[in-house]
Amino acid sequence: MDSSISDSFRGCGFVVVGAAGGMGSVLCRELVVGGASVLLCGRTDSGLAELGRELSMPHLVLDASDFAQTATAFETAKQQFGRLDGAANLAGSIMLRAAHQCSQQDVAEVLRLNLMTAFSVVRAAAMTMRQPASDRGASVVLMSSTAARTGLANHEAISAAKAGVIGLTQSAAATYAGAIRFNCIAPGLTRTPMAQPLLASEMAEKASVAMHPVGRVGEVADVVPALLWLLSPASGFVTGQTIGIDGGLSTVRPRVKV
Repeated sequence: MDSSISDSFRGCGFVVVGAAGGMGSVLCRELVVGGASVLLCGRTDSGLAELGRELSMPHLVLDASDFAQTATAFETAKQQFGRLDGAANLAGSIMLRAAHQCSQQDVAEVLRLNLMTAFSVVRAAAMTMRQPASDRGASVVLMSSTAARTGLANHEAISAAKAGVIGLTQSAAATYAGAIRFNCIAPGLTRTPMAQPLLASEMAEKASVAMHPVGRVGEVADVVPALLWLLSPASGFVTGQTIGIDGGLSTVRPRVKV
């Protein structure tokens, strides 16, 4: 981590939802190394308690799509740390299925895990962080996807949910401007445990690599620095933005070999 960014986290308090995931665990470790206190939140105790012991940080099992549970988590963090400077919502899911193959329950679950968790975090942040701990204000980072801005086959449900996150980011940034900054990241396929089934075979990995103009899929190390930057004062003039970290997938066509 850049030392200037790392130094800015000392004494700060954060909430990370999806803390035990492939991306969340790395983010939490970096925040703690930088001197921050972090409330680690997730759907199950699996991995969460272990990460809490490793980092000597509190953890909380919750359904982040539940408004009351999420609001309680944010208030708990603020009381425990004495301040709350930011939050990141890394909860989500991946479902690749054509619209005609999706049941109503399938789509409802995708929306719950991806869009409702983001809305719940925005709501809780607005309730607890509008009186920021310092004059630098507070920062919330949400997670979208390149699929929200690029037509990809069999992504209908996840594209709809993640496009909603972009709209939510922009509206919240306008509503709470001057008190809380809201931004989101739209990654391409990133090598995490959640995405591993999409890279399980050599053929699947080659197909995924071919989609990305830079010639590889994303790594956690590609995304976490952007999360840290958006949570830090270094991005203090940035709000309402969606940053694509997708190897060019959303904006660049791979060069045709002749």
